[in-house]
Amino acid sequence: MLILGIDTSCDDTAAAIVEDGRKIISNVVSSQDDIHKKYGGIVPELASRRHIELIWPVVTESMKRANISFNDITAIAVTNGPGLIGSLLIGVCFGKSLSFVNKITLVAVNHLEGHIHAIFLEASPDFPFIALVVSGGHTSIYRVDDFGVYKEIGRTRDDAAGEAYDKVAKLLGFGYPGGPIIDTISLKGDPQAITFPRANLAGSCDFSFSGLKTSVMNYVKKHPESRKEDISASFQSAIIEVLIDRISDAVKVEDVKRVVLSGGVSANRTLRERMNHRAAIDGFELFLPSMHLCTDNAAMIAAAGYHHFIKGNLAKYDLNPKAYLPLVSAAG
Repeated sequence: MLILGIDTSCDDTAAAIVEDGRKIISNVVSSQDDIHKKYGGIVPELASRRHIELIWPVVTESMKRANISFNDITAIAVTNGPGLIGSLLIGVCFGKSLSFVNKITLVAVNHLEGHIHAIFLEASPDFPFIALVVSGGHTSIYRVDDFGVYKEIGRTRDDAAGEAYDKVAKLLGFGYPGGPIIDTISLKGDPQAITFPRANLAGSCDFSFSGLKTSVMNYVKKHPESRKEDISASFQSAIIEVLIDRISDAVKVEDVKRVVLSGGVSANRTLRERMNHRAAIDGFELFLPSMHLCTDNAAMIAAAGYHHFIKGNLAKYDLNPKAYLPLVSAAG
């Protein structure tokens, strides 16, 4: 069973062919980093215009690499939210058009759900497990009891972790995307040089990073002579400590001994190292996708779409994108 996945939720145009929700046949991602880096962040209008130019070539390339035609595709899985509305619109309209013209079943996939399903392209964690989705637009914790069965147990109340990385990187003059740059520069700094605040929301697994971002900004203004390496390392240490502590809390509250990391920030080397260390201490099993499956891609959308298809959760042609789309348990 071959699923064509399409994702245009933000600034990456992606298409993939996945067999039976597990095996990647092809996975093509076209990045827009060169377009947006001079602005220090994503410009939505430029992103959506670029998707228009790239969507057909990217889908065509994914099918060429898989050596298949539309007659071989069982279903088309497309991201309909959350994300940038203009970007989502391109992918949804394109997916609906392909479905209609080629008479192929269409399924809609929540982008967050896709990130959670990325792990199943490489591993088979038993249910239930705790999933941390941490990226430029999202920082949330879910309990996952089965395919399509989710319970949100924590989320950011303001900035996402990846968003904080991008804003601090811009503040320090590092460019975009901020996460990989700060991760690399932090290796040359002292993570204990500066004590930045860690938000502790008592009795909750929620996050808050706006105060940390503001604290870094105020520190830079007061101490312009400070080494950027130390600022970066201390900022990153604060982010990672909070992420790991909230996961540890969720494991205890839910009494679940399996954890899956996903989203672009989960590619952070320091986070992966320290999360492995905490897993050994707390005694939970940790699942980490490969780097290329942490960031936005369409293989994860196809993997999630496969399970929607076999459960009969199909989309109609009145499907519309939604910039805000909470992840809830699927029907079927």
